[in-house]
Amino acid sequence: METHFVAYLYRLRYIKRWSLMRNTTRENVAEHSYHVALLAHLLCEIGNRVFGRSLNAERAATIALFHDATEVFTGDIPTPVKHHNPRMLSNFRELEAMAGERLMGMVPDPLKEAYEPLLRELAQHAPDAPPPDEEELELRRIVKAADLLDAYIKCLSELSSGNREFAVAKGQIEQSLSKLGMQETEWFLDHMASAFSKTLDELSEEE
Repeated sequence: METHFVAYLYRLRYIKRWSLMRNTTRENVAEHSYHVALLAHLLCEIGNRVFGRSLNAERAATIALFHDATEVFTGDIPTPVKHHNPRMLSNFRELEAMAGERLMGMVPDPLKEAYEPLLRELAQHAPDAPPPDEEELELRRIVKAADLLDAYIKCLSELSSGNREFAVAKGQIEQSLSKLGMQETEWFLDHMASAFSKTLDELSEEE
């Protein structure tokens, strides 16, 4: 039986992000997912090697690769719309769970053991979704931080291009990152974030 599972995931490259904002550089969900996976892995390694933690970086990167997979059906709904009121958010979560269930239904039987746990996390609001353990919850928190960091980096990039459209968003994301209270994100912001505001020539001069 033919499956459309991977073909659908490849279509994430057609889902545009930041649709309400004027962009100097367009971004799609596929590249965002790669960046979040990269940052999630990095945050885990910062936690492990700088702060002596024992985080599963590979698992975090895998979760991140699939964290927005349902958007192939729902599209990228802008945060101001999604969080307009509790009812709107609840309806979106239900839609997201349905999309996760649809993706799970596409996974071929020999691969279900590998991929259904990842997709089930996207359908966590479904009635039969099992609760995650503490380790999984912490990795999801890491992925959430990576998601915010990628949005923050997007703001830095747009602002450095002279696009003031992202000025308020940058401040809001800074507040969200601060509320997480994660030493890994603070270390990243202190040691790595400023480079995203530099031009290629400026980066090359400092090598």
